[in-house]
Amino acid sequence: MTVRARVGLIPYKLEQAVGGSGVSAVDVIVVELTDADGASGLGFSYVIGGHGRVALKAAQEQVARFVDGQSLPPPAALWRKINASFNRTGPGPNLIALGAIDVAAWDLHARKLGLPLGVAMGGELRAVPVYGSGGFNTVQPPEAAAEIAAEQAARGLTAVKPRVKGAASDAAVIEAVRTALPAHVQIMTDANEKCDLPQALRLMALARDLGVLFVEEPLPAQALEGYRRLATSGGAAIATGEHLQARASFLPFISEKIASVVQPDLAMVGGLTPVLEIATLAESFDAIVSPHFLPGLFAHVAAAAPALRWLEEFPLLEPVFEGWPGLSADGTMIASAAAGHGLRLAERFRTGVEWAS
Repeated sequence: MTVRARVGLIPYKLEQAVGGSGVSAVDVIVVELTDADGASGLGFSYVIGGHGRVALKAAQEQVARFVDGQSLPPPAALWRKINASFNRTGPGPNLIALGAIDVAAWDLHARKLGLPLGVAMGGELRAVPVYGSGGFNTVQPPEAAAEIAAEQAARGLTAVKPRVKGAASDAAVIEAVRTALPAHVQIMTDANEKCDLPQALRLMALARDLGVLFVEEPLPAQALEGYRRLATSGGAAIATGEHLQARASFLPFISEKIASVVQPDLAMVGGLTPVLEIATLAESFDAIVSPHFLPGLFAHVAAAAPALRWLEEFPLLEPVFEGWPGLSADGTMIASAAAGHGLRLAERFRTGVEWAS
């Protein structure tokens, strides 16, 4: 059965910068698929920081070549078919665009089956712990980080992730947060690629001594030799992945046991299909998966991927969509039981989509 497709862009400006990287704008690429029976699928991808029109153009070309007016294969097969066409142009914006198509294809597939996306992926919906990541930054004083952490724990979250930067002040931040939390709430930290190797070595040792569960991105994503050094330094566990693009980039971090936690980003890896594959690889090496933000979507992947053990609450794209599952009192989340992923564009954003001609 053939489908019709359209591609659009939502330039999303935040009211204020958030996170350790100071994000203030996101360009959201939207793909809508509709088949002859009227069944539809909604997909999206994004470019954090804006400037997503190159990815929008890539999505238009991929849809025109592989999707619009055609009978689609199953989502994973469609993903492989489109991905194979990048052999001369590389991933880059191509994968970001493919991410939106892949999410839409999975949503349509699950809706046609009348199943929640996680079940259509071959899994069973389950509760997954959520950790608090929003509200922290590297310029706030320790008292402010502690206050945010306490608020998140009061909502039931069983882990929090304040920001650090490889400086001497990191100890005060971690200690203040620890003092503010109940004993059962764990602490993770996120350096947002701000350290050089000496700073990272110091941070990993500090985190180990203060009982931190893991340190995220102590080095830039491409500093593979530096990560190898950190992995043998005896410090805290390493988490990384949100800036890695394509599945192959994860291979050394998983197979060499550099990262204990891998954190694929939906847009950077090109959709849900590669996240599932990364999770399968991680499971083989006893690493765990905690994808980059979007907990209400990745809760579906968790249904089909036992290695996905944590979801990250970092509110960013949530206002753009409706239908997100809520947080349970025990700090866990279960994916929506609606057919598909259960998301739809919020009205004020739907009317603002710049649909490509």
